[in-house]
Formats: sequence, C-alpha cells, structure tokens
Amino acid sequence: MSNIADFVPVSNKKTIIGITILSVLSILIWIIPEIIGFNASVSLRLLAIVLLAIYVVLAFEIIHRTVIVLIAVTIAIIIGITTGIFQADESYQFAVKSVDFNTIGLLLGMMIIVAILSETGIFQYIGIKMGKASKGNIWKLLIMLSVFTAVTSMFIDNVTTILLMIPVTISIFKIFRMSPVPFILAEIFASNIGGTATLIGDPPNIMIGSAANIDFSTFLIHMGPTIAISILVALILFKVFFRKELKIAPQHIEEIMSQDEKLQIKDKPLLIKSLIVLFGVIICFIIHGVLHVEPSIIALGGAGILLLISKIKPEKILHEVDWSTLIFFACLFITISIAKESGMIDILAKTAINITAGNLWGSFVMIAVLSAVASAFVDNIPFAVTMIPLIEILNQSPGIAAQIDGAISPLWWALSLGVGFGGNGTIIGSSAGLIAVGLSEKFGHKIGFMQFFKIGFPFMLITLTAGCLVLMIDLMLRI
Repeated sequence: MSNIADFVPVSNKKTIIGITILSVLSILIWIIPEIIGFNASVSLRLLAIVLLAIYVVLAFEIIHRTVIVLIAVTIAIIIGITTGIFQADESYQFAVKSVDFNTIGLLLGMMIIVAILSETGIFQYIGIKMGKASKGNIWKLLIMLSVFTAVTSMFIDNVTTILLMIPVTISIFKIFRMSPVPFILAEIFASNIGGTATLIGDPPNIMIGSAANIDFSTFLIHMGPTIAISILVALILFKVFFRKELKIAPQHIEEIMSQDEKLQIKDKPLLIKSLIVLFGVIICFIIHGVLHVEPSIIALGGAGILLLISKIKPEKILHEVDWSTLIFFACLFITISIAKESGMIDILAKTAINITAGNLWGSFVMIAVLSAVASAFVDNIPFAVTMIPLIEILNQSPGIAAQIDGAISPLWWALSLGVGFGGNGTIIGSSAGLIAVGLSEKFGHKIGFMQFFKIGFPFMLITLTAGCLVLMIDLMLRI
C-alpha cells in the first residue's frame, strides 16, 4: 500500500523535515539552559535560533542562501534593537561597521579582473592544455587541478585562485560531457589547505600574523611541511570519495587532443594587459605589509586600471560579478557580529579553552578542533577575530608561557590550521567555497549544502587530524 508521503514532492518533504528539525532544536535552545542552570540571555537564545535557521535552511535547500541571510539579518537587527544590544538609531552604523569591506572589496576587485581576463579566452586555453596533458586520464587530471590549485593558493589568496580555476575546470568538463562538481569540490578543499601555508593565502592568516608578529617566511617555514603532507592525504581522500566519478570515461577526448589551444586566445593584447595587471596585484598582495595598503584597495585599484586600459564597457563586466555571493557575505558578517555582541561566540570559545587551561598541547588540540568545527559553520574571519585576544591571554598564563619560553606560541599555528582546514567542513565555511559554489551555480552546476557536507565534513576531520599530528611533532622538535 502506498504511503501518503510517497505522493508529496521531494522539495516539500525537505521543507517539512527542515522546519520540523528547526522547531525541535529551537525548543531545546530555549529550555536546556534552564535545565542545566546556565544563564543565557534572551538575545543570545534568539540569535542562536536565527543562526540555526540559516544552517537548516541551507542544509535542506528550502530557499536560496542569499534570501535566507537577507531575512536572517533583518530579524537579527530587530533582536539587537529590542534586546538592547544596540539602539535603533545606531543600527545602521553597527551594520556598516560589521561588514568586512576589506574582504568584500577584495572579492569584487578580483571578480572584475577575472571577468576581463575571461574575455581573452585564457581559461579555455589552460583547460585544453591540461586536458591534453592528462590524455583523458581523469585521475591524473584531478591531481593536476588539485595540486595546481593548492600551490597557487599559497602565493595568491585562495579566493582569487578559485576565481581563476573554476572557469578553467568548467571549460574542460564541458568538452568531456561530464559533471565538473567533484573536481570543483576537490579544488575548494585544495585551495583551503594550500592557503593555510602562507601569511597571504587565507585572510585569517593575515590577522594572525599581525597579532603574533609573524612574517611571511616564518609562516611558510612553520606551516609548509604540514600543508605538504596534508595535500598528500587529501589526494588519497579524493581517490576514495570520488572513486565512482573517476571510473567514468570522458567523451570527446579526441576533440581536446586535436584542438590547437593557441586558437582559443581571442584577444592577445588584452591578455597581456590583464596578466600584467594581475601580476602587479599579486606582487602588491605579497608586500602589502610594507606598503601598508589593504588587499581590497590593491584589488579594486587593479580592477580600475584594467577597466581603463581594456576599454571594455563597465556594464558588461559588472554584469559578470557574482553579486548574490557578495550580498550573502555582507549579511552573514552583520548577523555574526550581532551574535558576537550577544556573547555567543565568546562563551563557546572560553568554555572550550578553559577545559585545558595551563596545558600547552591540550590547548593546542582544543583550539585546532574548536576552530575547525566552528569555522565550518561560522565564517572563519569573524571567528579568528574572536579567538585572537583569547589566545593572547592564554599565552600569558604561567604554565604555557614557561613552555613557550619566548618562542612563537604553537597556539597561533593551531588557530591557523583550524580556521583554514575548517572551511572545508560546510558550504559556508570559507570565502573560497562560497565563491566556487556561486560560480558553479552560475554555470548551471548547483552544489547543495548536504551534497557538500557529506564529503566536506569527513574530509575536514581526517585532514585536520593528519595536520595536527604533523604540526605538533614539528613544533615539539622546534621548542
């Protein structure tokens, strides 16, 4: 006999399940603090429910991610005003202050540069070049794309790397008549791991380096070996997670092998101009500490120069910008900032850290795990901002200070590893992941929250474990 549920559309089933889960968890958030005697404010509980609603809606794909954060940020601001987190006449200033315009500006600038670069045909050129080098061997192609993405992310921030790589990947698999989704996921994971290796690879590293007074070379020397081994572990995991996709034979291999990649370059003068500007922007990223100029200014400046010398109509290029993702980021920053003001993130971090206070390596593991899990669900930039002052206090405790003895605290490296690798846990865990998913959807290849989570979260846990072991051994030998 048929069940009534069999006649309910899948989308409606997901909506019903999602709303049911959200309702149950919301009730638990409201009553558990009372049961255990924890003094949680009304604002904290309400904002916890708002954040939870974002994750549940994303997980069950009930509505588009940009729509849910627009609704969530509106509700969060109302909660902030009514519970006294800020006054109504201060709400605009609070919202503006909460948005990390350095990140938004960096993304916007690089999107414009990449959009102009795409007009030259360079992505099709690279795609055919890699396709021919792989000779139709999908596993070999996956290794090439992943390693190239990881290494590039070490010296160019991982967001920029993803902006460059996704069009290349899509162009390859469009010819192969295959879904590019597994390869896009591999590139996201590789970019987040590779970006953890250097001071400029991931935005939180810049903040950590500034707080701990760590320069570019020191950062690379300490994190480089760990990241190299983590990349090897990642490749093994790719072989396991994507074993079904790797068995699919690509079509039209002869089409790629017979093509002359040089013919894909449509505008060589524009390509030269674009590469010069891109190279200049990258150099400025590397020395931005000396220049005392924020990466967003560098990226937007490069975009402006390239728009000027390319003589392409701005309307055409701005149409290619992924505004939906930029709006998502801005709203998420504001929502997280309000949650932070309620004390939510501080309570989570302080409680976890106090468990191992005074034990250096216990604190190391706790910070790495906490940062990774939290960064999977909360953007790693605001979380890193929250953790930095807590680590500074912890480093001053007598037990840890005696073990460090003037050296760079291992807790800084634990934070970098955690927030870097944690971005692979969910679709909203990293800027690079969100950008990649947005671009993929724009080209007609949707990646859902649960589709990402089923692979990303176990991948994150395994690589984090491997990274922690290698990094701890390395640091123990140095101290």
